[in-house]
Amino acid sequence: MAQPAWRPLRRISTTQRAPLTCACLVSPHRPLVMASSRLKYLSLGVLVFQTTSLVLTMRYSRTLQAEGPRYLASSAVVVAEVMKILACVLLVFKEHSYSMRALNSVLRQEIIHKPVETLKLAIPSGIYTLQNNLLYVALSNLDAATYQVTYQLKILTTALFSVSMLGRRLGVYQWLSLLILMAGVALVQWPSESSATPEKEALSAGSQFVGVTAVLVACCSSGFAGVYFEKILKESKQSVWVRNIQLGMFGLVFGLFGMLAYDGERVKESGMFQGYNTITWTVVALQALGGLVIAAVIKYADNILKGFATSLSIILSTLISYFWLQDFDPTGVFFLGAILVIAATFLYGYEGKSSPNPSRA
Repeated sequence: MAQPAWRPLRRISTTQRAPLTCACLVSPHRPLVMASSRLKYLSLGVLVFQTTSLVLTMRYSRTLQAEGPRYLASSAVVVAEVMKILACVLLVFKEHSYSMRALNSVLRQEIIHKPVETLKLAIPSGIYTLQNNLLYVALSNLDAATYQVTYQLKILTTALFSVSMLGRRLGVYQWLSLLILMAGVALVQWPSESSATPEKEALSAGSQFVGVTAVLVACCSSGFAGVYFEKILKESKQSVWVRNIQLGMFGLVFGLFGMLAYDGERVKESGMFQGYNTITWTVVALQALGGLVIAAVIKYADNILKGFATSLSIILSTLISYFWLQDFDPTGVFFLGAILVIAATFLYGYEGKSSPNPSRA
């Protein structure tokens, strides 16, 4: 009987095993990290577009547009909240595979069966409603340059609230980048000394004190409400869209109360949609989109990075104001400020990569 042929096992060399070892070192989570990074920068890009478009269209609708009666700002805030709620409901509906039963169950569990968690969002919702109304007040009384410069104080307030409420630690480069950013934004929006035409003086007519006060209050409210909402999102495992539905519900109640309190007589006379046209609906849609974009930015990035994206949009809005609205004359100071803003953005990113924040790990 023939014996089976025995073959000695061939020993695999180290060089032959190397490719297998290197393949094992590739992290299976790397595609998820890359996807998250792409979503972060995509949300920031959309935020830049939304912020720029909102300021320009709102400024145009409140000052440059002369056709028909002016729409009610309080009414626009209410309609924006309704649009935001409907959009978030559709997103939750999509998250649960378009199941009406699942949607009904989620909304009941998170809104009705958790009243304490829902009531927590009444605070940022009320502040956001106030901030949205102040935005209309500011752009109705201030020129674009003064408004943009003053409103960037929200970056500093956001940073301070992040440190005090979230325990976030900012490095030396980050604090330095905040100072550089503030200086750059101030230079970018520094008003020119050129003589203004009668048309431009008519556009900027309004109460300077009321406009500046509105912007300052909006800066403080924006910083506190943004960080407060971020804190709730990071402590909760629920979908950010459900949280926005809760925000929108309170915002709708606060908005209706404000509209009836300040514009109740005008609403009774001509209805809440008086003065609405294509530009008005565009402003309302952009304001509703802003809440969703900010929620996405908070989810994939943080509030301070959101502030930097908003600051970058100032440069774009200023350029569009010069070429389209023709109410701004850029100077050498503008270009210096633009360089400082871009440098501050890179400086902040460098700090984040060199020493990651342990509180966000």
